[in-house]
Amino acid sequence: MKRFLCSLLASALGLSLFAGCSGGTPPQAPAAPSSEPAASSQAAPSSSQASEEAPALSGEITVMVPDWAVPSDEMLDAFTEQTGVEVIMSVVGWDDIRNKISIAASGGAAAADVVEVDWSWVGEFHSADWLEPLDVSEEDIAEMPSIQSFMVDGQVLALPYANDFRIAYYNTEHFEKAGITEAPETWNDVYSALKNIKEKGIVEYPYSMPMNADESATTSLIWMALAQGGKAFNDDRTLNKDAVLTALQFVNRTVEEGLVDPANKTASGMDAYRKLTAGEASFIVGPTSFVSRVNDEKESQVVGKIQPILLPGADGPSPNTFALPEGVGVTKFSKNKDAAKAFVKWFNSPETQVQLNQVQNAMPTRTSVLQQLIDNGKLQNTGALLEESKRIMSPFPGGVPDYYAEMSNAIYNAVNTMVLGNQTPEEAFDAMNAKITELAGK
Repeated sequence: MKRFLCSLLASALGLSLFAGCSGGTPPQAPAAPSSEPAASSQAAPSSSQASEEAPALSGEITVMVPDWAVPSDEMLDAFTEQTGVEVIMSVVGWDDIRNKISIAASGGAAAADVVEVDWSWVGEFHSADWLEPLDVSEEDIAEMPSIQSFMVDGQVLALPYANDFRIAYYNTEHFEKAGITEAPETWNDVYSALKNIKEKGIVEYPYSMPMNADESATTSLIWMALAQGGKAFNDDRTLNKDAVLTALQFVNRTVEEGLVDPANKTASGMDAYRKLTAGEASFIVGPTSFVSRVNDEKESQVVGKIQPILLPGADGPSPNTFALPEGVGVTKFSKNKDAAKAFVKWFNSPETQVQLNQVQNAMPTRTSVLQQLIDNGKLQNTGALLEESKRIMSPFPGGVPDYYAEMSNAIYNAVNTMVLGNQTPEEAFDAMNAKITELAGK
C-alpha cells in the first residue's frame, strides 16, 4: 500500500507569493464516477511490459499534488510492482504548492521529487531553473495539444494529466423560445441571440462571463481575444491591439446593454459560470467540467437543455481555444530523477489517464483517450468536446512568460475597472498594454 505524507495547508508560510491561476477550482472532467474498478487489467500495463519499456529502478520518491490528482492505492501499488519504486504521496492544497516549491528551491532542496505544475507557473519555473526537462516523443506531443502550455524554447518541462479548455454552451430551450433554430457560430450570432432573448423576456441576463478583478477575468479576456481576432499576443509578447480591443469592446457592450448580471463584476468565476446551471444565463464560454455539471441533477436546473458547441469566432467557429491544464514535472533538486521521470511518464500514459478518469474524473489530455471514453459512453453529452480539444493552442509566443502573474494582474484590474464604468475599452487597453509592454521589454 502507498504511504501518505500528510501536509497541512501552508498558512504559516504567509500570504501566497503569487496570484492564483486556475480560478480556484479543480480541473474536473465531464464524467460521472465509474463503478468499475480503478485498476483493471485493461487499463494497467503488465509488469513485463513495463520492464521492457524502461530500465529497472529502485528507491522511493515523493509526489506533491492537490487532492484531485491523487491516484488510487491500486494504481500506485501497480506502479511500484512494475518499477520497484515506492511512492510517498504529499497531498497539499493547490494554493500552497507553488510556495512550497519556491521556498525549498531557494535553499537548494526539492519540495518533492515530482510536483504539481500549473500551466501558468511554467514560465517562472523555467526562468528559475526549477524543473528538469523531459524527453517526450513527437508522437506523444501530437497526441496532447495542451502540452504546448508546458513547453518553453522547445523543452518540455511537465506533462499534462488533467485537461481544461474553454468551450461554449448554450441553452437550447431559451434559443428555441426566441425563435433561434441554429447554434451561434460567430460573435455577431451570439450578440443577436442575446439581444433577442432579453427583449423577449426569456431571461433578464442571458450572457455570463467572469468580470471580477481576479484570474478568471484574465483568462476570459485571453480566450475572447483568440476567438475574436485569432491572436492575443504579438510575437514580441506585447498585446495584439486589434484582437484585445475588439474583445474589450464586446465585453463592455454586453455590460452597457444589460446582457450581463451586474453581480458578475464582483462575483467569482465559478459563480458567473453557474448562472448557466441555474437557468439564469442562455450562453457562456466556460470550463469543460460543465459538460457534466449541466446534467447533474444535484447542481443543475437545466438538465437536458444545454448543448456544448465550438467556441464562436469572427467569421465562423474559432479555429483555436485556450487550455488551462494541470501537469506534473520533476524538480531539479530531486535525488532520484530517473525514478521521478518514470513516474511522470506513467502518470501521463494512456492507461493511467483512463484510470485517473475513473477515480478522479480527470479530463484526459490525450486525444485518443478522450475519444475512447466518448466511444464507450464514459463521457456523455459531449457535443463539440472532442473537436474543440483538437483546437487547443497556447496564446503565448515562446511559452508562458515568467512575468505571467504581474501581467494577469494588469489585465484583470483593467477589465474590472472598465466594467465598473471607470474606463472606456480604449483606456482599459492602454492601461494593460502599458504594463505588459514594460514587462515584455525586461
